[in-house]
Amino acid sequence: MTAERLSPDLAPVWAVLHRRLSTGQAVHRIKVGPLDPNQQAAIADLFGSPRLPGLYWTGSLADIDAVLLEVTGCDARAVVEQLIGPVGNRSAERAADAAARHELWRWLSEHNVVRAQPALATWVSAVQRNGLIAKSVERTRSELERTLRVLHELPCPGTPLPVFAAELLGDPHGLDEGTRVQAMVVRALTAIYGTEPPADAVGLRALWARAGIADDELSSTVLVAGLPMYDTGTPIGHILHSCASAGLASVLTLQQLRVQSESIKVADRVWVVENPSVLAMALTRFGTGCPPMVCTSGWPSSAGVLLLEQLAQAGTELYYHGDFDGEGLRIAANLVARVDVVPWRMTSADYLRAVGADGPEVGRVTPVPWDLELSEHMRRTGRAVPEERVVEDLLADIGG
Repeated sequence: MTAERLSPDLAPVWAVLHRRLSTGQAVHRIKVGPLDPNQQAAIADLFGSPRLPGLYWTGSLADIDAVLLEVTGCDARAVVEQLIGPVGNRSAERAADAAARHELWRWLSEHNVVRAQPALATWVSAVQRNGLIAKSVERTRSELERTLRVLHELPCPGTPLPVFAAELLGDPHGLDEGTRVQAMVVRALTAIYGTEPPADAVGLRALWARAGIADDELSSTVLVAGLPMYDTGTPIGHILHSCASAGLASVLTLQQLRVQSESIKVADRVWVVENPSVLAMALTRFGTGCPPMVCTSGWPSSAGVLLLEQLAQAGTELYYHGDFDGEGLRIAANLVARVDVVPWRMTSADYLRAVGADGPEVGRVTPVPWDLELSEHMRRTGRAVPEERVVEDLLADIGG
């Protein structure tokens, strides 16, 4: 007798066997029920029992195997595979799924974009808490790869959002509101900037603008001093040369930087600071001899990012200093990751030498890749060191 010729009233037995064997765990006994009279009679006939089982029947796998081998020449596993389908191994499948998820989260937490900006650690934790997309490791990783590709290029130099999305994702609508990648990028940006998620379209536009997306070419500016980096025959070169010769700062627009991008000259070193007051003090100190300087005025604008990119591509060494507070560290980490600036006087030793009991509160602090102990020192003291407090040390370096 083949398995197909067994009584159809034995179906509950095969269903329970298939389910239990598919767990991947050892099976010794099964319990089947509730049974109707026909099912009770079928079980009694199969085992040659003179009495019908009750509403529930319990049997050992060894007895079931023995009867089925005699009747069909197959054991229980072979019978249920013929009647229902292959017996799986859910225990092994669960272990494999768990290993795949673990590897996905390990890959994400160790990705170079995340390692370069440790402020993204909170975003990584949130992504992990949200779990897999459609319960798929492959789909989740694909969406995360697209998101990290976008984050790697932010802030960008004032590129319109559809153009930016087309260049990176191959789809001008790839970062439209409502897409999964857009939602993940926005969450990541709020982690980097230490802000709440935007509550409306106005807030969303402001967040994108902060990341250098679709800035207006004239309203996006950057402050510079002592920076004769363009040929004097160009409009921007004439502006910079005139201001540097008079010991004055210059304000460059995103439009000017885009138009004159081909006429840049190499500067050996440029000092980049966060606060305009430091730039003003440098001009007071050095006047017409002020070395090349750029001021980001907090988070750099699109014009600031483009200028730093142009300098870096021309072979200029960029040395950056900012406030020793939570946001100052995130700005510095972002610039290190984006344009490869060199942190300047931003180590644990520099902080501990300058910190005092009267400093402002440090705010939310996240680690930085160039000094893993710095954030711990700042959390412990709870005090920030504004850039102006160490300006004499900065000016000594600039002048030296």
